[in-house]
Amino acid sequence: MRVIAGENKGRTLKTASSRMTRPTTDKVKETIFNMIGPFFTGGEVLDLYGGSGGLGIEA
Repeated sequence: MRVIAGENKGRTLKTASSRMTRPTTDKVKETIFNMIGPFFTGGEVLDLYGGSGGLGIEA
């Protein structure tokens, strides 16, 4: 899993090696931010399900 945008672009993130966790894929993260991006010009993000923290770091 890696960060796809921002100042940490390209950084690899370690995830728990378990069948119980499924990291958010790059394609899904891109889709989420493309959908909500036009509504935000700054602010804070709360990643409630922060397993690897990828979604929060990306935001």
